[in-house]
Amino acid sequence: MGSRSNSSTTDSVALRPVARCLFVTLGCAKNEVDTDRMRALLLRAGFSQAHDVDGADVILINTCSFLSSATAESIEATLELADVVKKGSTRRPIIMCGCVPSRYGSQLVPDLPEVSAFVRADEEDGIVAVVSNVLGIERERTGPYGVCIADRSFLRTIEGTSAYVKISEGCDRFCSFCAIPLIRGSYASRPPDEILAEVRALMEGGVREVILIGQDTGIWGTDLPQALSLAWLLREVARVMRPFGGWVRVLYLQPEGMTDELIAAIRDVPEVLPYIDIPIQHCNERILKSMGRGGSARELRRLFSRLRSEIDGIVLRTTGLVGFPGETEQEFEELVDFIREEEFDYTSVFGYSREDGTRAAAMPGQLCDEDRLEREQRLHDVAEELGFAATASHVGEVVDVIIDGVEGKASDGELIGHAWFQAPDCDGAVHIASGEASVGDVVRVRLVGSFCYELDGEILKG
Repeated sequence: MGSRSNSSTTDSVALRPVARCLFVTLGCAKNEVDTDRMRALLLRAGFSQAHDVDGADVILINTCSFLSSATAESIEATLELADVVKKGSTRRPIIMCGCVPSRYGSQLVPDLPEVSAFVRADEEDGIVAVVSNVLGIERERTGPYGVCIADRSFLRTIEGTSAYVKISEGCDRFCSFCAIPLIRGSYASRPPDEILAEVRALMEGGVREVILIGQDTGIWGTDLPQALSLAWLLREVARVMRPFGGWVRVLYLQPEGMTDELIAAIRDVPEVLPYIDIPIQHCNERILKSMGRGGSARELRRLFSRLRSEIDGIVLRTTGLVGFPGETEQEFEELVDFIREEEFDYTSVFGYSREDGTRAAAMPGQLCDEDRLEREQRLHDVAEELGFAATASHVGEVVDVIIDGVEGKASDGELIGHAWFQAPDCDGAVHIASGEASVGDVVRVRLVGSFCYELDGEILKG
């Protein structure tokens, strides 16, 4: 792919690296974006990046608190880091960022004395000052966070062929099972000029695929003064990308967000992939209402039928949530039948988690762990059966594949990439045993075999 231009460093102050920062990220792609922004801010302020605990002067762990299990994992990972630090000879303070501090705030201070500072998600732009204070570094304050930045709109250090771009923060849906509004606050669209500037910088740096993400991408722009839409944004992103080539996909759409305008944009704009991720959670009308969501099996069937008829070759991803309070065996079977009948290409399955502060946590009819896990496994088995079959259905096709990496020796290693119907990091990959290509290349590949969600391919000659 060649050397990567990094427009995020052109306006930084020339400073000698004062400390090495180790970044640990837990949770979803949105957290990866937040970590990357903090890393860019620190690098531009003169700090450097460490790649292991021994080489670090300070450790930043970006945590997830979407589920109780994720919170526990975040705290456990923090304590494990603290244990590793204790065994070393140099003090390495730990800074906990992101969702766990956002959700639990000052409650964490007495329980986690191993942590030197807690940074909520809405405080992460001040990370330079936090790190400086924790390390006791006196710095000339050349900007609001101790760093001179002419344009903070697209601070990124991303490497690789695909990049997540966050287009919004927060959520106003308040689904009864979900703690995201408690953690991330109210919905706020990111301004379009910031998004488009970041996309341009990423494409100039060699990125070949941009993935738009947010808690509720379908309503992007509706809260802006100029009342824009996601369809408008997709067309503008495609316009920015067009001179460079490449793809754009969008994740985390809600059924209500599938407007005529958006369907037309996905169908008609060549750069926009016909890959739609719609987390339905359930299909039973009573359960959906109890979840604080709308719709019914009939309405969802009508939507997916329309999408398949209007968008040629569409790939559909969804999410099913089982074991919600009061869910009967019959209602669960209705969800299983719905997933099976719709034959989604990819289905993520989650068991309900009783989250503090959510309305569902106080609802009667909480299922025992055994029943919930049994339902989760049953739906997961159906999802895999469908997903493996959908993957196998692509065998024989000739498709463009973005080369993401090489396993083994660079000279004769296996090329690893992904096709348009595979979202990076979650939908499997294309494995190419031999061929001449570099990371970042887009190559024509014949798909010759499949295993689970993985595909084997051969690069076409000429």
